[in-house]
Amino acid sequence: MLALNRTAPLPLYHQLKTVLLGEIEAGRWQPDEQLPTEHALADRFHVSKITVRQALRELVGQGYIRREQGRGTFVERRRFQQGPRDLTSFTEEMRRHGFVPTSTLLDQGVEAASSTVATALALEPGAPVFRLRRLRLADGEPMGVQTAYLPLDLVPGIAEASFRASSLYVLLATRYGLHAATARETFCVGSTKREDAVLLKGPVRSPAMIAERVAFLADGRPMEYVRSVMRGDRYKIVLDLTARPMRSI
Repeated sequence: MLALNRTAPLPLYHQLKTVLLGEIEAGRWQPDEQLPTEHALADRFHVSKITVRQALRELVGQGYIRREQGRGTFVERRRFQQGPRDLTSFTEEMRRHGFVPTSTLLDQGVEAASSTVATALALEPGAPVFRLRRLRLADGEPMGVQTAYLPLDLVPGIAEASFRASSLYVLLATRYGLHAATARETFCVGSTKREDAVLLKGPVRSPAMIAERVAFLADGRPMEYVRSVMRGDRYKIVLDLTARPMRSI
């Protein structure tokens, strides 16, 4: 059993938080599994309940555990970090996290571009676009609903392709020679509507992360516009910030 160092400069609650986090990440407690009570943790580490509560409060704030009134403390399901990163597909991103990615095809077809889609893809409103809507899963668990739009003149004949088991980006590269070079992505906080909530197996108006991405070809032409409704309990945004050197006057 790991012991806390009472002579170290770090506060005991911080040491306890670090130990508990290490055990969570090592798999001692699985997602949704209940942690020992405050009393049990205080006895185990020979600290006060105040120290235990502070350590747990820090872990709650960082999204590793949750407190449920009248029930106890439980390990949160792992959240995926969103922030500055390489331009990758959902499939590649999930594999990086060690999950098996799958998709369920919801619908696909050709439609007239709405004003939002047309603006994103630099098209005239009403121009034909290909729409692909899929439920994205990691290890069989629903993560989000994604709808992709592509200018039809870039991908003639794509509406006849099957996306039940194939990757959009692989098809774009192999059949059309299209590769996304850059992308602009925006995020906002929202909530799930009824249809998305059913697909994501959660209550209506659950917290959601709404992401919109426009991917561009190397020559600057928009290739794809994607709108994603991702589960708010499984994603968090992390930004690494660096201060600029102060200029002397």
